[in-house]
Amino acid sequence: MTAKLLTPSEHNFRQSAALPFVDIRVTRDSAACFQKHTHDEFSFGVIDSGRAAYTSQGQHYAIGQGMTVLINPGSVHACNPAKGEYWSYRMLFVDTGWIGDLQSETPGFGSLDYTPFAFNLLGDAKTKSSFDQLYQQLNIADPLGAEEALISFLLNHGFPNVHAQALIRDDRAVRMARELIQDCLCETFSLEEIAKQVGMSRYHLIRRFQQIYGQTPHAYQLDQRILSARQQLKRGAKLSELANQLGFADQSHFQRVFKQRLAVTPRQYQQAFLNH
Repeated sequence: MTAKLLTPSEHNFRQSAALPFVDIRVTRDSAACFQKHTHDEFSFGVIDSGRAAYTSQGQHYAIGQGMTVLINPGSVHACNPAKGEYWSYRMLFVDTGWIGDLQSETPGFGSLDYTPFAFNLLGDAKTKSSFDQLYQQLNIADPLGAEEALISFLLNHGFPNVHAQALIRDDRAVRMARELIQDCLCETFSLEEIAKQVGMSRYHLIRRFQQIYGQTPHAYQLDQRILSARQQLKRGAKLSELANQLGFADQSHFQRVFKQRLAVTPRQYQQAFLNH
């Protein structure tokens, strides 16, 4: 097969719209090969199509569509498409210091600067689905949702052998977090900001909030925003202004979240009441 000329559009690099400590790489239909190398960051990603040979920490793997690779900082690795074939993948690069800080506030981790990934490769559909959800959040200017998705992915898939021995049962702090979200629906809080205000770790806040209210803080925030939107739409609020007033990244983000919960668009919902 004749070598395919690579174009700039095949290799896209950018910073997350939500979390500045996360870089994103998207490569499409590429035959490019890499020599063995390392990264300063924790990196992980999903193979979207094609086959490749993956070497990490002296282990060799044949990988393909749907598989998730995990690479520790400083780990020598290489990942190259099968001979004569093209492949596509999405990778995330997360600042090592940020992960070290997350681990330091999470029970079960040791006293090292950071704990490495437990695996080099994961091939289950649940991990792929979690990565897809995380990737979508990282491309929206919504730091609470993105940080929550990142922490959940890391603690459920990257470091699954580390479990909290005891959850913080500080229900008062969780109620304070709930009230903060309710009182400041238009604010784009990060998970870290909420956790600091109520005196809990980010990990415990997510876990305990979901136990009490059945939703994560971000899901609860979106739900409360939609409840407010419904009331304002009934009163004839302008759609062009409502998304910004309620703290959504943009109007398309507002419409998508609204439709996910009511199966109709904000305009359809509003017109139904105004016509009636």
